Amino acid sequence: MNFSLILELAKRDFIERYSGSALGFVWSFIYPLINILIYMVIFGSLMGARLPGMTSIWGYGVYLVAGLIPWTAFANTVTRASTVFLEKKNIIAKIHVDLPSLPLFIVISETITFVVTLVIFLAILLISGVSLSWYLALIPVLYLIQQVFAYALGFFFAMFVVFLRDLKEVVALAFQIWFWMTPIVYVFDILPAPVQNILYWNPMLAVVSAYHDIFVYQRIPSFGFLLMVLIGSSALILVDYVIFKKLEKDIRDFI
Repeated sequence: MNFSLILELAKRDFIERYSGSALGFVWSFIYPLINILIYMVIFGSLMGARLPGMTSIWGYGVYLVAGLIPWTAFANTVTRASTVFLEKKNIIAKIHVDLPSLPLFIVISETITFVVTLVIFLAILLISGVSLSWYLALIPVLYLIQQVFAYALGFFFAMFVVFLRDLKEVVALAFQIWFWMTPIVYVFDILPAPVQNILYWNPMLAVVSAYHDIFVYQRIPSFGFLLMVLIGSSALILVDYVIFKKLEKDIRDFI
C-alpha cells in the first residue's frame, strides 16, 4: 500500500472541492455552519418540533443533526468509493496502484469533513447552552465502526461498477431509500412494532442510535449491536478481498 499516494489523493480531493473560489478552504466551514443553523433553528425553534419526553426547544434539532452528520459521512464514503476505480482510471493506468487501498483516500477526505462539521456542531451546542457529556469521547469509536462498514460496502460496489456502470445509479437510489429506513428525521420508538422488527436488520440503526444516545439522551450506546456491525463489516472486507483476487485482472482490463 502506498500511503503517501493515498494521503496526497485525500489532500487533493478535499482542496479541489473549493478550488477556484475566493474563500477556498473557508467554505468547508461555511456550508456545515449554515446547514446546522438551519436544522437547529427551523426544526428546533420556529417549527416547535419536540422530542417525546423532552422540553428543550433544541431537542429535535440536536436529534436531527446528530443523525445527519454521521449518515452524510457514511453515505458519501460509500457512494463515492463505489466509483473510485473509474474516476481514478488515469492514475491506475499509469502506475501500479494497490486497488483495495484506493477507496481509503475517500475515507480520509470524508473524515476531514466529518471532523470540521462535528466541531462546528459542538460549538453551536455550547453557544446554545445545550449540555454535553463525557460520552462524546466515544465518538471516535462510533466513527471508526461506521467507516469500516462504509469502506467494506464501497470496495464491494467499486468492483462491480467497473463492469456494470448503471450500478452506481442503483447505489445512489438505494441510499435514498436507506436514509428513510434509518431513524434520523423520526424517532424509532414511535414506529409500529412490525416496522421496528424490520428496521432492526438495518446496521445503520445501531450507528445512528449511538450518536443519538450520546448527543440527545446522554447515555452510553449499546455496543452489543455495534459490535455485530463491526464483525459483519470485517467479514464483508474478507469477502471483498476474495472476490477481488478472482476479478483483479478483469477489473484492470475493463478500466
